[in-house]
Amino acid sequence: MNSSSAVPVITVDGPSGVGKGTVSRGLAEKLGWHRLDSGALYRILALAAVDAGVSLRDTDAVAALAPKLDIRFTGDHEDNEAIWVDGRNLRDRVRAEATGGLASQIAAAPAVRAALLQRQKDFRVAPGLIGDGRDMGTVVFPDAALKLFLTASAEERARRRLRQLSAAGQSAILEDLSTEISTRDERDRTRSVAPLVPASDAILIDTTFLSPTQVAERIDDLLKDRGFLQA
Repeated sequence: MNSSSAVPVITVDGPSGVGKGTVSRGLAEKLGWHRLDSGALYRILALAAVDAGVSLRDTDAVAALAPKLDIRFTGDHEDNEAIWVDGRNLRDRVRAEATGGLASQIAAAPAVRAALLQRQKDFRVAPGLIGDGRDMGTVVFPDAALKLFLTASAEERARRRLRQLSAAGQSAILEDLSTEISTRDERDRTRSVAPLVPASDAILIDTTFLSPTQVAERIDDLLKDRGFLQA
């Protein structure tokens, strides 16, 4: 894929559990644009390192794995999503809560971020791209036409994650999930490279007390104001 600054981008940033995936999939379907789940790239790389016996502390060795991975995303909804890595569908492993913690451990490393940066930029193809992540609007696509930053309380995000895990037949303890989320948030916010902060021109949306429909309605208003949708 060839990147082009002429191709419009909408970024959807924020921590885990705020609804970025739901919003991004909805936007991509509504506008007929491509979608990049940047967080999945970091999760995939972390899993590749674990599978290869590479220490996550050896970030140069982890980064060296990135160009070798064949990664494809298929499916336009959460229920039919597939994440193909070297011909294997690793969706369940990639989406596991523990994998998110592994990804956060390597995400601050400059070598890792540099290795994945161009891969992310290469998703920018016509007619447009929805970039879902933590630094889409600040680092990867600073010239994005619209930047959204979603937030929600750690407690609410833990409840949402618990419901997801329960629906998938996996058990978890709410208090443990809340602690893990808060710890990951602090690590992501305070890292020296591409910290988890909204871009100066991002529009913040707190989803704690909003339903997915209410969030979508609010974003639809923004799309109409920016000319992406007809009023």
